[in-house]
Amino acid sequence: MVHTVQSADGTSIAYERNGSGVPLIIVGGALNNRQSAAGLVPLLADAFTVITYDRRGRGDSSDTPPYAVEREIEDLRALAKAAGGAVQLYGHSSGAILSLEAAASGVPVDKVAAYEPPYLTRGGADESWRDFVDSVRSLADGGDGGKAVEAFIRHTGADFDPAMAQAPWWPALVALAPTLPYDLTLAADGMVPTQRFSRIGAPVLALYGGASPAWAEASAAAVAASVQDGRQQEVPEATHAVPHEAIAPILLDFLG
Repeated sequence: MVHTVQSADGTSIAYERNGSGVPLIIVGGALNNRQSAAGLVPLLADAFTVITYDRRGRGDSSDTPPYAVEREIEDLRALAKAAGGAVQLYGHSSGAILSLEAAASGVPVDKVAAYEPPYLTRGGADESWRDFVDSVRSLADGGDGGKAVEAFIRHTGADFDPAMAQAPWWPALVALAPTLPYDLTLAADGMVPTQRFSRIGAPVLALYGGASPAWAEASAAAVAASVQDGRQQEVPEATHAVPHEAIAPILLDFLG
């Protein structure tokens, strides 16, 4: 069953709730909606009330321009209130950044599990990063969603096959293209905001895949070092697209 909650600026946030126990909100990354975690939910629902939601501008949620990270934090605050108070957060990629930002901003959070927040950790954004961000924004704002998704996928280092555009799931990705600038805004200059994250008192588990590029481990280490109670952990053999069956036991152990 799909529920809705109204955020502070009037945006309607759609969410689903499954299971019972302490509320756990799953915060998806770029090109994800609430269905993206469908395979993970049943692995957690015996221990938690699992809340999956459409971030603003996605799926059944509405949107209210202009975009700001603070508005997405307010969305999580509204979801926490609907859940009855303090929540656990599991964020993936840009969703991991959003989860950390929410905890740093005073959203009532008991624990945060953050999988591969896309921080560069060294040197910050360079010319190529800024060119990439400008290109994706221009394509998304200009209505060329397919090209925006392609540019984003190619920049992540993943293989892009033009035949993807003929796949039955491609239109769903293109529909999410206008929200890609939101994820890039969350990543900002690619540096971990250590001063802001130092306000996070909730325990934080920063996760990375054992088969991921070196930036993922460096990002996890920097995040864990920036918060008051943080540690990092490798998910063996996993990449950025971590398998549900690999991450679920870790979440059950840490969040449970």
